[in-house]
Parts: sequence; structure tokens; C-alpha cells
Amino acid sequence: MRMQIGRRRMVWLLAALPASCASPNPTLYTLAVVPGATHPVAPAHIELRQIALARYLERSQIVRSSEDFRLDVLGNDWWGEPVDAMLGRVLVQELSQRLPSSAVFAENGAITATPDASVELNIQRFDEDHSGAVVLLAQVGLTGRATTTRTLRFSVPPPSPGTPGLVSAMSTAVGQLADAIAALLTSR
Repeated sequence: MRMQIGRRRMVWLLAALPASCASPNPTLYTLAVVPGATHPVAPAHIELRQIALARYLERSQIVRSSEDFRLDVLGNDWWGEPVDAMLGRVLVQELSQRLPSSAVFAENGAITATPDASVELNIQRFDEDHSGAVVLLAQVGLTGRATTTRTLRFSVPPPSPGTPGLVSAMSTAVGQLADAIAALLTSR
């Protein structure tokens, strides 16, 4: 009898062991859509091509910084979706808001049309610098009636400490990128 009680306890202890060793679930984050100024005249159909990311950004964990030859990755703070897909989704929404007379769609989405203009992006950096400001460095290519390329750099200090402040600053930087793209599309 005593041996059975000991075995039962052992089974319960062994069953509880994996639960006590499990790491906590990651906290998931997403970029927020930031509204901007509207432009009444723009190409009718705008296609946002698939976004190319610097390889160090292609991970679930949020990259805090790439300064001093090392990556500072937030181990338990993750993006809720792949970064390139999230940037594409947010930029389509932001460009649609800024260019209300245009139909903005993603290249890899379900809707297809012959675009009057296409937007191509290379994101070269998207993390904090030494001062703690988020740096978004992007190459933008616009095709349509004419081809235009630009390198754009935005620096946004976080409004608060911690990951929520970092993600808020990242959202603001992407909104500034959408402002710049909208202005380029309407000046052609």
C-alpha cells in the first residue's frame, strides 16, 4: 500500500515537472496604423510589392537594436505576424487613408489589377540607435509613368520606456514612411 502511494506521488510529480519548466508564453505585438494627411490626386491603382527586409529583421522576436556589431533581441516580446507581411498590411491601410481616390492593394493579396503605379521597398534598418530612437532606413522605388527611387531615413524617439514605447515609435516611423510615399506618388 505504501509503495502504491509513493508511485502515485511520483507519477504526479513527473507529470507536473514539464509544466514547471515551461517558459512563459511570449507577448505578441503588432504595428498600429497611424493616420496622415490626405492627398486628393494620385494614381488610380497602386500596387505595393512584396517588401524586402534586411535578414536580421526576419525573426519572430522584436529586434531592439543592431548597434555595436551585435543584435539586441527581445527574447519574449514577439511580432504577431511576419514583419514583412505586417509592414505590407499596415502600409496598404495607411496609403489607402492618405490617397482616398486610389485603390491600394498588395502584390501578394487576393485582389489583382493592372497598377498605374507600383511601390517597391527595401527595409535596411528598423530598430533603436544609441540614443534610443527608432531608426527606419528604407529604399523606395516607384514605377509607373516614370521611375523614381529614394533612400528615406526616419528617427523617432519612443514616447515611453519598454517594448510598448518601442513599438509605438516603430508605428510612427512607418506612418512617416507612408507620408513620404504618398507625397512621392502625388508629385509625379
